[in-house]
Amino acid sequence: MRIELSAIHARHPAAPKGRDALRGVSLALQPGEQVAVIGPSGAGKTTLLHVAAAALKPTQGQLRLDGADPWQLATSALQRQRGRLFLAPQVPPLPPRQRVVTAVLAGRLPAWGLMQSLRSLFYPADIPGAHAALDRFGLADKLFARVDRLSGGERQRVALARALVSPASLWLVDEPLSALDPTRAEQVIQTLTQEARERGITMLVTMHQVETALAHFSRILGLRDGAVAFDLPTAEVTRERLLQLYAQHEDELHQPLAGPEAPAAPPVVMHCR
Repeated sequence: MRIELSAIHARHPAAPKGRDALRGVSLALQPGEQVAVIGPSGAGKTTLLHVAAAALKPTQGQLRLDGADPWQLATSALQRQRGRLFLAPQVPPLPPRQRVVTAVLAGRLPAWGLMQSLRSLFYPADIPGAHAALDRFGLADKLFARVDRLSGGERQRVALARALVSPASLWLVDEPLSALDPTRAEQVIQTLTQEARERGITMLVTMHQVETALAHFSRILGLRDGAVAFDLPTAEVTRERLLQLYAQHEDELHQPLAGPEAPAAPPVVMHCR
């Protein structure tokens, strides 16, 4: 999928009134391109993903997905367009009492009709597919476990396994390594980039781990205070540019990966809408 953002201004719903989280951001990704977004906390990285997913309407500027402005589409067409992309939030909203196999196969919902979706809740439609996706993230043994029995890092990987079974041609991934130890983090980022490359999927990933982003992506977008500080091939991202990007936030420049995966977090309550 081709994605274009032109002079985007956007306000996060939780932001103070009158303050835009994005200010004049322009960005274009060609089909199959992979880009990492870095920048200090509060730079607008998560808001950027929500705008790209047509989940947050810009206050100014235009989003185009494969040449079409999703906000100009009819409701049904907008839903179909959203079904062509996969948004992975940093904290996955997985129903705590759900089985992992069902949680993973939720990635297929955009391609299923209502009856097939309901049937899969009780009789998972593609157990081998879910197993294969989990195996790529080292979780094959959790196939029939309950979500509330998983650690925070395991939940994060289950949510990412959804991407591997989804029909999406655009992956928007928010901080996929935040709850992972170094070994798991390397496995996850390698799996995501390899799968996206082999399938021709466009991928936009926000990351706090700058060194990991530089090691696995050929293009880096630096975001600061809601504006693009630089958009460069990785080879041109110098230490001087990074120091400017993280000025007054130098402690985040060498953000460590998590230690051993923590016990399961409190259950996340999911609200249907």
